[in-house]
Amino acid sequence: MKPARFLFVCLGNICRSPLAEGVLRELAARRGLASLITVDSAGTGAWHIGDPPDLRSIEVARRHGIDISALRGRKVGKPDFEAFDLILGMDGENVRTLRQLAPTGLEGRIGLFLRYASGRDQDVPDPYYDGPEAFERLYQMLEAGCSSLLERLEERAS
Repeated sequence: MKPARFLFVCLGNICRSPLAEGVLRELAARRGLASLITVDSAGTGAWHIGDPPDLRSIEVARRHGIDISALRGRKVGKPDFEAFDLILGMDGENVRTLRQLAPTGLEGRIGLFLRYASGRDQDVPDPYYDGPEAFERLYQMLEAGCSSLLERLEERAS
């Protein structure tokens, strides 16, 4: 089976989407599913191109045994719409921006992370202006959503 290709997208690609990338990659490895996925992250804005994830995202990931410190921010681009099967925005604003950027015919690859992952029509809140507790809540939300994604992938693979 060809690997499922996921792209997680938030505003700046320093808090939510790199943490989601790290969580999905680690959960897949722990379940022996790493060969079934390709995962990356990007932002709709260009403010943090080349920057590492926010230190609070790095720290919460580290506390859960995940290293995202080598990831670097990048902006989503036209080639991403061809390269990924599923492009999941962390909130409605990101999904709207992605749909505006998508080449005609590829809008169907775009979804809201929590709606796709767990059926909840809810944004993943941006913790940037909050403290460490918001990053822990973010981690828990992303772990639950990524676990659901992997369960769907396992069902498809069997």
